[in-house]
Amino acid sequence: MSLETIIDFLEPVNIAMISQDEGFKDTQLGKHIAVYDEDFPDISDADMVLVGCGEMRGAGIQYTHTDAPDTIRSEFYKLFHWHTAVQVADLGNVKCGATMQDSYAALRMVVNELISLGKKVVILGGTHDLTTAQYQAYASDGKIIDVACVDARIDMDMESVLPEDNFLVDMFTGMPNHLRHYNHIGFQSYFMHPQMLETIDKLRFDCYRVGKVKEDISEMEPAIRNSELFSFDMAAIQYAHAPSNHVTPNGFNGEEACTLMQYAGMSHTCNSIGIYGYVPARDQHSMTAKQISHMLWYVMDGINKGKTEAPLDDRTAFNEFTMAFAEVETVFLQSKRTGRWWMQLHDGKYVACSYRDYLIASSNDIPERWLRAAERI
Repeated sequence: MSLETIIDFLEPVNIAMISQDEGFKDTQLGKHIAVYDEDFPDISDADMVLVGCGEMRGAGIQYTHTDAPDTIRSEFYKLFHWHTAVQVADLGNVKCGATMQDSYAALRMVVNELISLGKKVVILGGTHDLTTAQYQAYASDGKIIDVACVDARIDMDMESVLPEDNFLVDMFTGMPNHLRHYNHIGFQSYFMHPQMLETIDKLRFDCYRVGKVKEDISEMEPAIRNSELFSFDMAAIQYAHAPSNHVTPNGFNGEEACTLMQYAGMSHTCNSIGIYGYVPARDQHSMTAKQISHMLWYVMDGINKGKTEAPLDDRTAFNEFTMAFAEVETVFLQSKRTGRWWMQLHDGKYVACSYRDYLIASSNDIPERWLRAAERI
Protein backbone atom coordinates (compact mmCIF):
# COMPACT_ATOMS: atom_id res chain seq x y z
CA MET A 1 0.00 0.00 0.00
CA SER A 2 0.95 3.63 -0.50
CA LEU A 3 -0.66 7.04 -0.33
CA GLU A 4 -1.23 6.87 -4.08
CA THR A 5 -3.13 3.61 -3.61
CA ILE A 6 -5.39 4.72 -0.76
CA ILE A 7 -6.62 7.67 -2.82
CA ASP A 8 -8.76 5.10 -4.65
CA PHE A 9 -10.65 4.47 -1.39
CA LEU A 10 -11.25 8.17 -0.59
CA GLU A 11 -13.74 10.81 -1.67
CA PRO A 12 -12.58 14.45 -1.49
CA VAL A 13 -14.15 16.97 0.88
CA ASN A 14 -16.77 19.30 -0.59
CA ILE A 15 -15.37 22.52 0.85
CA ALA A 16 -18.14 24.65 -0.64
CA MET A 17 -20.73 22.61 1.26
CA ILE A 18 -18.68 22.58 4.49
CA SER A 19 -18.22 26.35 4.45
CA GLN A 20 -21.72 27.00 3.02
CA ASP A 21 -19.97 29.04 0.31
CA GLU A 22 -18.97 31.67 2.88
CA GLY A 23 -15.32 30.67 3.18
CA PHE A 24 -13.29 30.82 6.38
CA LYS A 25 -11.47 33.60 8.15
CA ASP A 26 -7.70 33.53 8.56
CA THR A 27 -8.22 32.92 12.28
CA GLN A 28 -10.37 29.81 11.77
CA LEU A 29 -9.19 26.21 11.47
CA GLY A 30 -10.69 25.88 7.99
CA LYS A 31 -7.92 28.13 6.67
CA HIS A 32 -5.15 26.05 8.24
CA ILE A 33 -6.13 22.44 7.45
CA ALA A 34 -4.54 20.70 4.46
CA VAL A 35 -7.71 19.40 2.79
CA TYR A 36 -8.19 16.83 0.06
CA ASP A 37 -10.67 18.74 -2.07
CA GLU A 38 -9.25 18.83 -5.60
CA ASP A 39 -5.65 17.71 -5.10
CA PHE A 40 -4.33 15.26 -2.52
CA PRO A 41 -2.48 17.29 0.14
CA ASP A 42 1.09 16.84 1.34
CA ILE A 43 0.73 15.19 4.75
CA SER A 44 4.43 14.71 5.50
CA ASP A 45 4.29 17.26 8.36
CA ALA A 46 0.76 16.46 9.54
CA ASP A 47 0.41 15.68 13.25
CA MET A 48 -3.26 14.73 12.97
CA VAL A 49 -5.06 13.28 9.95
CA LEU A 50 -8.85 13.26 9.69
CA VAL A 51 -10.65 10.50 7.81
CA GLY A 52 -14.43 10.21 7.57
CA CYS A 53 -16.36 6.97 7.20
CA GLY A 54 -20.14 7.15 7.03
CA GLU A 55 -20.78 3.39 7.02
CA MET A 56 -23.93 2.72 9.08
CA ARG A 57 -25.05 -0.79 8.15
CA GLY A 58 -23.74 -2.06 11.47
CA ALA A 59 -26.78 -0.43 13.08
CA GLY A 60 -29.31 -2.14 10.79
CA ILE A 61 -30.51 -2.21 7.22
CA GLN A 62 -32.37 1.08 7.60
CA TYR A 63 -28.99 2.82 7.58
CA THR A 64 -26.42 2.58 4.82
CA HIS A 65 -24.58 5.88 4.95
CA THR A 66 -24.54 9.06 7.01
CA ASP A 67 -23.33 12.58 6.40
CA ALA A 68 -21.99 12.68 9.96
CA PRO A 69 -18.31 13.29 8.98
CA ASP A 70 -19.18 16.34 6.87
CA THR A 71 -21.60 17.68 9.49
CA ILE A 72 -18.79 17.48 12.07
CA ARG A 73 -16.36 19.16 9.67
CA SER A 74 -18.73 22.08 9.15
CA GLU A 75 -18.51 22.81 12.88
CA PHE A 76 -14.84 21.94 13.41
CA TYR A 77 -13.58 24.14 10.58
CA LYS A 78 -15.30 27.18 12.16
CA LEU A 79 -13.34 26.95 15.42
CA PHE A 80 -10.47 29.33 16.08
CA HIS A 81 -6.93 28.20 15.35
CA TRP A 82 -4.91 28.26 18.58
CA HIS A 83 -2.31 25.54 18.13
CA THR A 84 0.03 26.82 15.45
CA ALA A 85 2.53 24.02 16.12
CA VAL A 86 -0.05 21.33 15.27
CA GLN A 87 -0.53 20.53 11.59
CA VAL A 88 -3.86 18.98 10.56
CA ALA A 89 -4.74 17.24 7.29
CA ASP A 90 -8.18 16.09 6.16
CA LEU A 91 -8.24 13.27 3.61
CA GLY A 92 -11.98 13.23 3.02
CA ASN A 93 -14.26 10.22 3.40
CA VAL A 94 -13.69 6.51 2.87
CA LYS A 95 -16.03 5.31 0.13
CA CYS A 96 -18.80 3.02 1.33
CA GLY A 97 -18.44 -0.41 -0.29
CA ALA A 98 -21.03 -2.69 -1.83
CA THR A 99 -21.08 -4.54 1.48
CA MET A 100 -20.26 -3.58 5.04
CA GLN A 101 -17.17 -5.82 4.87
CA ASP A 102 -15.97 -3.86 1.83
CA SER A 103 -16.22 -0.64 3.85
CA TYR A 104 -14.30 -2.30 6.70
CA ALA A 105 -11.55 -3.34 4.27
CA ALA A 106 -11.27 0.15 2.76
CA LEU A 107 -11.07 1.83 6.17
CA ARG A 108 -8.57 -0.76 7.39
CA MET A 109 -6.26 -0.12 4.44
CA VAL A 110 -6.44 3.67 4.81
CA VAL A 111 -5.77 3.62 8.57
CA ASN A 112 -3.01 1.02 8.23
CA GLU A 113 -1.15 3.12 5.68
CA LEU A 114 -1.44 6.30 7.71
CA ILE A 115 -0.27 4.80 11.02
CA SER A 116 2.62 3.13 9.18
CA LEU A 117 3.67 6.67 8.18
CA GLY A 118 3.68 7.66 11.86
CA LYS A 119 0.46 9.70 11.74
CA LYS A 120 -2.20 10.08 14.42
CA VAL A 121 -5.41 9.20 12.58
CA VAL A 122 -8.82 10.44 13.71
CA ILE A 123 -11.79 8.58 12.23
CA LEU A 124 -15.13 10.35 12.04
CA GLY A 125 -17.80 7.60 11.93
CA GLY A 126 -20.16 5.83 11.28
CA THR A 127 -21.33 3.18 13.69
CA HIS A 128 -19.24 1.94 16.61
CA ASP A 129 -18.52 -1.42 14.94
CA LEU A 130 -16.10 0.45 12.65
CA THR A 131 -13.74 -0.07 15.59
CA THR A 132 -13.33 -3.54 14.05
CA ALA A 133 -11.69 -2.05 10.95
CA GLN A 134 -9.63 0.28 13.15
CA TYR A 135 -8.37 -2.77 15.07
CA GLN A 136 -7.72 -4.75 11.88
CA ALA A 137 -5.42 -1.97 10.68
CA TYR A 138 -2.97 -3.14 13.37
CA ALA A 139 -3.74 -6.85 13.05
CA SER A 140 -2.87 -6.85 9.35
CA ASP A 141 0.70 -5.94 10.37
CA GLY A 142 0.74 -8.46 13.22
CA LYS A 143 0.96 -5.76 15.89
CA ILE A 144 -0.11 -6.57 19.46
CA ILE A 145 -1.89 -3.55 20.91
CA ASP A 146 -3.67 -2.06 23.91
CA VAL A 147 -7.18 -0.73 23.29
CA ALA A 148 -9.17 1.89 25.23
CA CYS A 149 -12.89 2.20 24.51
CA VAL A 150 -15.34 4.78 25.90
CA ASP A 151 -18.94 3.57 25.80
CA ALA A 152 -22.02 3.37 28.03
CA ARG A 153 -22.33 -0.31 27.13
CA ILE A 154 -19.94 -3.18 26.50
CA ASP A 155 -20.78 -4.34 22.99
CA MET A 156 -20.91 -8.09 23.56
CA ASP A 157 -24.66 -8.69 23.16
CA MET A 158 -24.81 -12.15 21.61
CA GLU A 159 -28.60 -11.96 21.33
CA SER A 160 -28.38 -9.06 18.87
CA VAL A 161 -27.75 -9.55 15.15
CA LEU A 162 -26.37 -6.02 14.78
CA PRO A 163 -22.55 -5.76 14.56
CA GLU A 164 -22.55 -2.51 16.57
CA ASP A 165 -23.97 -4.48 19.53
CA ASN A 166 -21.50 -7.39 19.53
CA PHE A 167 -18.32 -6.49 17.62
CA LEU A 168 -16.18 -6.85 20.76
CA VAL A 169 -16.79 -10.61 20.77
CA ASP A 170 -14.68 -11.03 17.62
CA MET A 171 -12.04 -8.66 18.94
CA PHE A 172 -11.72 -10.64 22.17
CA THR A 173 -11.94 -14.17 20.75
CA GLY A 174 -10.75 -13.94 17.14
CA MET A 175 -7.66 -15.92 16.18
CA PRO A 176 -4.93 -14.98 15.74
CA ASN A 177 -5.52 -12.42 18.47
CA HIS A 178 -3.68 -9.10 18.53
CA LEU A 179 -5.14 -7.69 21.74
CA ARG A 180 -2.68 -7.30 24.62
CA HIS A 181 -5.05 -5.40 26.90
CA TYR A 182 -8.47 -3.78 26.81
CA ASN A 183 -9.72 -0.84 28.90
CA HIS A 184 -13.43 -0.03 28.94
CA ILE A 185 -14.15 3.48 30.21
CA GLY A 186 -17.53 4.80 31.32
CA PHE A 187 -19.84 1.77 31.31
CA GLN A 188 -23.22 2.22 33.02
CA SER A 189 -24.06 -0.70 35.31
CA TYR A 190 -27.80 -0.92 34.53
CA PHE A 191 -26.93 -1.77 30.91
CA MET A 192 -24.60 -4.61 31.94
CA HIS A 193 -25.40 -8.17 32.98
CA PRO A 194 -23.23 -8.88 36.07
CA GLN A 195 -21.86 -12.04 34.45
CA MET A 196 -20.53 -9.99 31.54
CA LEU A 197 -18.37 -7.98 33.93
CA GLU A 198 -17.18 -11.24 35.50
CA THR A 199 -16.19 -12.47 32.04
CA ILE A 200 -14.24 -9.26 31.36
CA ASP A 201 -12.47 -9.61 34.70
CA LYS A 202 -11.51 -13.24 33.96
CA LEU A 203 -9.86 -11.99 30.78
CA ARG A 204 -7.87 -9.63 33.06
CA PHE A 205 -9.19 -6.61 31.20
CA ASP A 206 -10.07 -3.38 33.03
CA CYS A 207 -13.56 -1.84 33.17
CA TYR A 208 -14.25 1.54 34.76
CA ARG A 209 -17.80 2.50 35.75
CA VAL A 210 -18.85 6.00 34.69
CA GLY A 211 -19.39 7.16 38.28
CA LYS A 212 -15.92 5.98 39.29
CA VAL A 213 -14.33 7.75 36.34
CA LYS A 214 -16.14 11.00 37.10
CA GLU A 215 -14.77 10.93 40.68
CA ASP A 216 -11.23 11.32 39.33
CA ILE A 217 -11.02 11.41 35.56
CA SER A 218 -7.22 11.85 35.67
CA GLU A 219 -6.96 8.13 36.56
CA MET A 220 -7.97 7.37 32.94
CA GLU A 221 -5.01 9.25 31.49
CA PRO A 222 -2.50 6.38 31.96
CA ALA A 223 -4.93 3.82 30.48
CA ILE A 224 -5.38 5.97 27.38
CA ARG A 225 -1.68 6.87 27.23
CA ASN A 226 -0.72 3.18 27.11
CA SER A 227 -3.20 2.38 24.30
CA GLU A 228 -2.51 2.42 20.59
CA LEU A 229 -6.22 2.39 19.68
CA PHE A 230 -8.80 4.73 21.23
CA SER A 231 -12.49 4.34 20.37
CA PHE A 232 -15.22 6.70 21.55
CA ASP A 233 -18.97 5.99 21.22
CA MET A 234 -21.10 9.13 21.52
CA ALA A 235 -23.57 7.06 23.57
CA ALA A 236 -21.14 7.61 26.48
CA ILE A 237 -22.09 11.30 26.64
CA GLN A 238 -25.22 12.57 28.39
CA TYR A 239 -28.18 13.30 26.11
CA ALA A 240 -28.16 16.91 27.35
CA HIS A 241 -24.63 17.38 25.97
CA ALA A 242 -25.06 15.21 22.84
CA PRO A 243 -28.73 15.06 21.73
CA SER A 244 -27.89 12.55 19.00
CA ASN A 245 -27.36 10.01 21.81
CA HIS A 246 -30.65 8.15 22.13
CA VAL A 247 -29.29 5.45 24.45
CA THR A 248 -29.23 7.12 27.87
CA PRO A 249 -29.71 10.49 29.58
CA ASN A 250 -26.67 9.79 31.78
CA GLY A 251 -22.95 9.57 31.19
CA PHE A 252 -20.06 11.97 30.73
CA ASN A 253 -20.66 15.66 30.26
CA GLY A 254 -19.14 17.59 27.38
CA GLU A 255 -16.10 18.82 29.28
CA GLU A 256 -15.24 15.32 30.52
CA ALA A 257 -15.44 13.98 26.96
CA CYS A 258 -13.04 16.72 25.84
CA THR A 259 -10.64 15.81 28.66
CA LEU A 260 -10.55 12.16 27.57
CA MET A 261 -9.82 13.25 23.99
CA GLN A 262 -7.07 15.55 25.23
CA TYR A 263 -5.44 12.53 26.93
CA ALA A 264 -5.54 10.65 23.62
CA GLY A 265 -3.93 13.60 21.87
CA MET A 266 -1.13 13.84 24.45
CA SER A 267 -0.23 10.16 24.12
CA HIS A 268 2.68 9.33 21.82
CA THR A 269 1.51 5.70 21.80
CA CYS A 270 -2.09 6.35 20.76
CA ASN A 271 -2.06 6.70 16.98
CA SER A 272 -5.68 6.04 15.99
CA ILE A 273 -8.78 7.66 17.46
CA GLY A 274 -12.31 6.79 16.38
CA ILE A 275 -15.41 8.88 17.17
CA TYR A 276 -18.53 6.87 16.40
CA GLY A 277 -22.29 6.81 16.82
CA TYR A 278 -23.22 10.30 15.63
CA VAL A 279 -26.46 10.40 13.62
CA PRO A 280 -27.22 13.93 12.30
CA ALA A 281 -30.93 13.12 11.84
CA ARG A 282 -31.26 12.70 15.61
CA ASP A 283 -29.30 15.84 16.47
CA GLN A 284 -30.80 19.12 17.67
CA HIS A 285 -29.37 22.47 16.53
CA SER A 286 -26.18 20.56 15.55
CA MET A 287 -25.26 20.45 19.24
CA THR A 288 -23.72 16.96 19.00
CA ALA A 289 -21.69 18.00 15.95
CA LYS A 290 -20.50 21.02 17.93
CA GLN A 291 -19.60 18.73 20.85
CA ILE A 292 -17.53 16.48 18.58
CA SER A 293 -15.83 19.50 17.01
CA HIS A 294 -14.77 20.61 20.49
CA MET A 295 -13.47 17.10 21.19
CA LEU A 296 -11.35 17.32 18.02
CA TRP A 297 -10.05 20.72 19.12
CA TYR A 298 -8.94 19.10 22.39
CA VAL A 299 -7.14 16.33 20.50
CA MET A 300 -5.12 19.12 18.92
CA ASP A 301 -4.60 20.66 22.35
CA GLY A 302 -3.31 17.31 23.63
CA ILE A 303 -0.95 16.93 20.68
CA ASN A 304 0.37 20.41 21.38
CA LYS A 305 1.01 19.54 25.04
CA GLY A 306 2.51 16.17 24.11
CA LYS A 307 5.11 17.89 21.95
CA THR A 308 6.68 19.33 25.10
CA GLU A 309 7.25 15.89 26.67
CA ALA A 310 10.85 14.64 26.88
CA PRO A 311 11.81 11.04 25.99
CA LEU A 312 12.08 8.72 28.98
CA ASP A 313 15.82 8.25 28.51
CA ASP A 314 16.35 11.98 29.17
CA ARG A 315 16.40 11.55 32.94
CA THR A 316 17.20 15.21 33.55
CA ALA A 317 13.59 15.97 32.54
CA PHE A 318 12.13 13.66 35.18
CA ASN A 319 11.95 13.36 38.93
CA GLU A 320 13.07 9.82 39.78
CA PHE A 321 11.82 7.88 42.82
CA THR A 322 13.28 4.47 43.69
CA MET A 323 11.26 2.44 46.17
CA ALA A 324 10.36 -1.06 47.26
CA PHE A 325 6.84 -2.35 47.84
CA ALA A 326 5.88 -5.90 48.79
CA GLU A 327 9.53 -6.97 48.29
CA VAL A 328 9.55 -5.50 44.77
CA GLU A 329 12.05 -2.76 43.99
CA THR A 330 10.98 -0.38 41.27
CA VAL A 331 11.36 3.18 39.95
CA PHE A 332 8.71 5.85 39.44
CA LEU A 333 9.32 8.74 37.04
CA GLN A 334 7.48 12.06 37.08
CA SER A 335 7.80 14.42 34.15
CA LYS A 336 8.95 17.90 35.12
CA ARG A 337 7.23 19.26 32.01
CA THR A 338 3.76 17.67 32.07
CA GLY A 339 3.52 16.14 35.55
CA ARG A 340 2.69 12.69 34.13
CA TRP A 341 3.94 9.50 35.82
CA TRP A 342 5.55 6.23 34.69
CA MET A 343 6.47 3.12 36.70
CA GLN A 344 9.04 0.43 36.00
CA LEU A 345 7.97 -3.20 35.69
CA HIS A 346 10.08 -6.16 36.72
CA ASP A 347 11.37 -6.55 33.14
CA GLY A 348 12.83 -3.03 33.26
CA LYS A 349 10.26 -1.45 30.94
CA TYR A 350 8.19 1.58 31.90
CA VAL A 351 4.41 1.92 31.63
CA ALA A 352 2.17 4.90 32.22
CA CYS A 353 0.71 5.28 35.70
CA SER A 354 -0.81 7.92 37.94
CA TYR A 355 0.18 9.82 41.06
CA ARG A 356 -2.27 7.60 42.94
CA ASP A 357 -0.26 4.52 41.91
CA TYR A 358 2.85 6.18 43.33
CA LEU A 359 1.08 6.88 46.62
CA ILE A 360 -0.14 3.27 46.86
CA ALA A 361 3.40 1.99 46.29
CA SER A 362 4.69 4.46 48.88
CA SER A 363 2.36 2.78 51.38
CA ASN A 364 4.03 -0.58 50.66
CA ASP A 365 1.04 -1.85 48.69
CA ILE A 366 1.11 -3.16 45.13
CA PRO A 367 -0.71 -0.82 42.71
CA GLU A 368 -3.31 -2.79 40.77
CA ARG A 369 -2.15 -1.14 37.54
CA TRP A 370 1.38 -2.47 38.17
CA LEU A 371 0.03 -5.95 38.98
CA ARG A 372 -2.12 -6.12 35.83
CA ALA A 373 0.77 -4.90 33.66
CA ALA A 374 3.16 -7.41 35.24
CA GLU A 375 0.71 -10.25 34.56
CA ARG A 376 0.71 -9.41 30.85
CA ILE A 377 4.48 -9.74 30.48
